[in-house]
Amino acid sequence: MFVDDNLRKTLLDNFLNYAGVWTTSDCARADSGIQPSTDRQFELANILAAQLSQLGLCDIQVTEHCYVYGRLPSFGVENLPSFCLLAHLDTVEECSGKDVKCVLSQKNGDTIISSDGSTLLGADDKAGIAEIMTLFSFLNAHRDIPHREIEVCFSPDEETGHGMDNVPINLIQSKQAYTVDGGSAGELETECFNAYKSVVEFSGNAIHTGSGRGCLVNAVTMASQFVSLLPRNEAPETTDGYEGFFAPMEISGSLEKSSVTVFLRDFSMEGMKRRLSLTEKIAETVAESFGGSVKVFNTCQYYNMKNVLDKSKETVDNLIKAYRAASIEPVFPPIRGGTDGSRLCEMGIPAPNIFTGGHNFHSRNEWASLNEMCLAVEVLINLAVSK
Repeated sequence: MFVDDNLRKTLLDNFLNYAGVWTTSDCARADSGIQPSTDRQFELANILAAQLSQLGLCDIQVTEHCYVYGRLPSFGVENLPSFCLLAHLDTVEECSGKDVKCVLSQKNGDTIISSDGSTLLGADDKAGIAEIMTLFSFLNAHRDIPHREIEVCFSPDEETGHGMDNVPINLIQSKQAYTVDGGSAGELETECFNAYKSVVEFSGNAIHTGSGRGCLVNAVTMASQFVSLLPRNEAPETTDGYEGFFAPMEISGSLEKSSVTVFLRDFSMEGMKRRLSLTEKIAETVAESFGGSVKVFNTCQYYNMKNVLDKSKETVDNLIKAYRAASIEPVFPPIRGGTDGSRLCEMGIPAPNIFTGGHNFHSRNEWASLNEMCLAVEVLINLAVSK
């Protein structure tokens, strides 16, 4: 095992430092093409760039879109292929990520890290960032150990679905990559949802409510009716495993105009086509029944990375070997979401996902296990020094 008490402390210190930086992203701004969606993500980006320089990486840069890139040249095994590691800077906006105060507790020989309950923790994905940076700390402190060339790319706006929109793909020379953005120890993720976003816009007829009989067409009521007709047994809170869902995420408007944003998720494209069709049919039925009108705008967010990774046996096999070298037998749950790796797969670079030791993501109950985080570092070191 490579992780000793000193490296464990480095990992913990890294994570606590990153968790304290406010990096919440903004979906609306990201959807409008602004990247980074929040300038505060640059603060963490610049901190990481400075650290990468201190740890001996080269070609370091922070791009205008807030991607952090760096490269650690190989040592002693120049004939072996390089790989790229990825993690994301931002945290989700549904739960506050400002002024995070970390709380440490001891349980069964483990250090449990949580927030004070007023914010999320940010283990998604600052645990992944901390683990990658700790890998570089290890290699910098043990320069006599042969290792592969390693590229790193920290991205903004993953939580908005736009994490790979402006990735500096021209800088990444590796033909394989690994995102460090998973959950419990041992999870190795090679498949994820197909993801679409549907924006359903209802148009009604506004008039004074006191004289509305026979002529008022209430767009707010149409939006509400639409949401109520989405299949209740196919919601995020009623599904798991390989079951897909309809997830109404936002509703807004007035008597004349209203809008509902729905996330559609399915592991198969056949299932996704059914969801897209049903969304449109429900919307049209509601609009017709009220005497209003509706427009549905569908946008693909990402595809299931399974199709690419099934053809990239070596990339996944190398990761399985790295798990087993850390005495971890991998398990293969599907990602009920997506990662930057799913988008990277679409770009031709296979990118399975490594666990981070984080739990209860996107909530004030989020926590991380330091023991599991140490195991993730072990896996990364094994990837780096494998022959």
